[in-house]
Amino acid sequence: MPANHSTAVPVGETSKPRPDRRHPVFRKLVRSWQLYVFMAVPFLYLMIFKYYPMYGAQIAFKDYSVVKGIAGSDWVGWKHFIRFVNSYDFMRILKNTLLLSFYNLAAGFPFPILLALSLNYLREGLYKKGIQMVTYAPHFISIVVMVGIVKELLDPRTGLINKVLQALGFQAINFLGDASMFKSIYVWSDVWQHVGFNCIIFIAALAGIDPAQHEAAVVDGASKLRRMWHIDLPGIMPIAIILLILNTGQMLDVGFEKVLLLQNPINLTASEVIDTYVYKVGLSASVANYSYSTAIGLFKSIINLILLLIVNKAAQKTNQASLW
Repeated sequence: MPANHSTAVPVGETSKPRPDRRHPVFRKLVRSWQLYVFMAVPFLYLMIFKYYPMYGAQIAFKDYSVVKGIAGSDWVGWKHFIRFVNSYDFMRILKNTLLLSFYNLAAGFPFPILLALSLNYLREGLYKKGIQMVTYAPHFISIVVMVGIVKELLDPRTGLINKVLQALGFQAINFLGDASMFKSIYVWSDVWQHVGFNCIIFIAALAGIDPAQHEAAVVDGASKLRRMWHIDLPGIMPIAIILLILNTGQMLDVGFEKVLLLQNPINLTASEVIDTYVYKVGLSASVANYSYSTAIGLFKSIINLILLLIVNKAAQKTNQASLW
């Protein structure tokens, strides 16, 4: 009879299973390790800067104390949300935020499409590249510099626009001192700054349209406007719908920095939005109220999520492109 050979395990040690290097998943990981390293960078970014801060969002339901910390602060439930909804500033701030967002979306969304359609029919050359450079360049100017340019142009005494108005026989206008003009100043300066950069994705979508469709349309005698309407617009419509849904999901995010820099005591009735209000009650106030400001920010995020779900569902019902 052959002897039984057994491997003795020393006392105090346990046998640990070794990874099977022949397993397909393990071989795939080893073969594509560079891709997983690249993927780890955005994954860590999301975990550190997006998901980990969600732990602090619970102070919206607490009376946060720096001494007690997040976990030790007293739980108060919906107290801060009810306080914000019942506050004197609630309707004014919500109205300003929604009006500014809808105005910005209505004015800013069509112009990149129109610019992309126009550039698509220009021949490659110095003229086309010059237009692209002029329209793209403002996007790379910082918000602080852009607001400085806007203020210089609109200055009631030395601004270029008022100089032109006075030369034509009109009275100088204090644009930033008129609350009714704040939304138009914000929106159209934003269109000027970002229209060129935002049209890049539509230019890329237009490049993916089959040239045979245009060739057939030209043979049939279709004009450029007809080709835009019947070929180009349907071709970029899925991309436009996706971007519209994403923009709707950021409806209450109107841009904190630019609004704050354009604000002054005179136009405050029209320029105070949720983001600037959160900054003032949460950080710049003499007695910072972190729980209250966090509750307002969380309220804004919930409304954005609801709007995103509604618009995405509407796109599904109409058989349009959707996020899911």
